[in-house]
Amino acid sequence: MLTTLKTAYTDTRASDLAWALGREPLPSLAVLDLELAAAHVQLRLLGASHQVLLEEERGTCSETVACIPGSSTPLPLGVAKRIGDWEYEFAAHVETLSHGSFAGRAQELLALVAEHPHGLAGTFPGSPHAFTAMLAQREDGQVRWRTWHAYPQEGRLVATRTRVGVRMTAAL
Repeated sequence: MLTTLKTAYTDTRASDLAWALGREPLPSLAVLDLELAAAHVQLRLLGASHQVLLEEERGTCSETVACIPGSSTPLPLGVAKRIGDWEYEFAAHVETLSHGSFAGRAQELLALVAEHPHGLAGTFPGSPHAFTAMLAQREDGQVRWRTWHAYPQEGRLVATRTRVGVRMTAAL
């Protein structure tokens, strides 16, 4: 699903993004609710930021990547945590692209997400290449999502990957 977000573009630098687990739902500009087997996943666009809410019978998980006032947790390159019965893995990568490369990559990603049944993308007024996009899937008992946060004014694209799955116990 592709939508034009009805807001000013507020997150203006890739370096402003912060990461948090366990936050309550924040006000959103667009939402996509998904049922992926026994998991309810809610993809939420928060300006040039995202929040993913995951609910299963084993529990809940909330991931937020946004400009969070007062946050002291910058966007990490990688995180691995145990959350109840789950293993949570997060990775982020920042690409710096030329103006022409950025435009092409933006069009490619928006087309991919807009046509995907588990995808949500929002573009901002004033720049066709300012967007946030999200894609979720369930595979091998795990819920995974990818996100892209575009900053055309600095030629940066922040990509994240997350995997949440049941913790595997070692056989004795």
